[in-house]
Amino acid sequence: MTARPNRLLHALGLHRPELRAWAMYDWAVSSMQTVITTAVFPIYFISVAGAEMSKPEATAWYSWANTAGAILIAVLSPILGAVADYRSAKKRFLSVFMLLGVFSTMGMYFIMQGDLLLACTLFVLSLAGATGSLTFYESLLPHIARKDEIDRVSTGAYAMGYIGGGLLLAINLAWISNPALIGLPTGDHLTAEQSTLPARLAFVSVGVWWLLFSIPMLRGVPEPARLIEADEAPTESPFKVGFSRLRETLGEMRLYRQAFLTMLAFTIYNDGIQTIVRMATVFGEELGLPRSDLITAILIVQFVGIPFAFLFGALASKLGTKGSIMLGLAVYTGICIYAYRIHTVTEFYVLAGMVAMVQGGTQALSRSLFASMVPKHKSGEFFGFYSVFEKFGGILGPAVFGIAVSSTGSSRSAILWVIAFFVVGGAMLMRVNVGEGERAAREADANLHTA
Repeated sequence: MTARPNRLLHALGLHRPELRAWAMYDWAVSSMQTVITTAVFPIYFISVAGAEMSKPEATAWYSWANTAGAILIAVLSPILGAVADYRSAKKRFLSVFMLLGVFSTMGMYFIMQGDLLLACTLFVLSLAGATGSLTFYESLLPHIARKDEIDRVSTGAYAMGYIGGGLLLAINLAWISNPALIGLPTGDHLTAEQSTLPARLAFVSVGVWWLLFSIPMLRGVPEPARLIEADEAPTESPFKVGFSRLRETLGEMRLYRQAFLTMLAFTIYNDGIQTIVRMATVFGEELGLPRSDLITAILIVQFVGIPFAFLFGALASKLGTKGSIMLGLAVYTGICIYAYRIHTVTEFYVLAGMVAMVQGGTQALSRSLFASMVPKHKSGEFFGFYSVFEKFGGILGPAVFGIAVSSTGSSRSAILWVIAFFVVGGAMLMRVNVGEGERAAREADANLHTA
């Protein structure tokens, strides 16, 4: 009776307890990505925090807040990743950033009309908490997944993220559209504090959800054994060793050429992905689409994305990881062209379905492709670099989008600029030699000793 469920879990990349525990952090942190980054908070930012300015001006402020959050984590990730490797402290650093994000999102409860600076500050800190914690979370992937299962494990976790983020967003949407469900006042004569309370409680729920569902990963995934290089001593200053490792890695970049080329390609095409993710509801808001329909479109992405995330894990075994990513980028190019032409709610729903087909799978396979070329004893450091490249992939896109909106007064023309990121990034990815990158990672892990 247990053979069939076991085969199913194996196909989904969730067949061992530590794999399921690891995937639960995607479930946890995706609540922030759906409610704060994508759905409820962007609308709240423009209509409440930015109520004293025009929508294009508020959109530009939101874009620059995204940029500031990306820069903050880009500065911190590589050195902290190297320190975490040396001290065997990936989970401790993950916990610190997770708590930063949890309390920042809960603090959004206090954002009221015109509180633009407070909104920007808390949003930047919440982004730093989420992306910082993901650096250390993702650095655990090559330690818990074998080469033959790493694609399925990564896509399985993304699917779990879709479920977790989608469930909380659906719950939030229910009480935002009908506050009486949780005993909140309704009517046409509410105070500003009363009318914004459902959304502000949604922000608190993100922090609670994020904290609660982080527990399985913190308890069920072991910290990788501490491994140090031949020229290191176990009692050296962690930051001294961290900076030394960074200099060493950068000096030996030619040895890890394929991994760095993968990161560079990812930086470029992820710019396009993150711009679509972060600016989608802002784009729809500017088109004048009803807010409830915008959030429903995000739910479509969450739940339609679940089977497609799993599908990309299986697809990678047929087309290869790189080939499957290229397919996703081709679909994204079509998404941008279609988005330029849309005007109705139905068309926006179709757009959401198209995004759902490729978003999770493309990003999950990018993660597993890079993880396959990472030296295990430097996984925190390398995923710190990955986070830097990813965040630069979140800097230029929203910044360009903001500039385009400011100069043209519309998001419609700006969306076409995104196509260039997919074309250039895909062309660079085609040049990656995956086999060579995997060999370099294996050689770097040789001749280590435990501390």
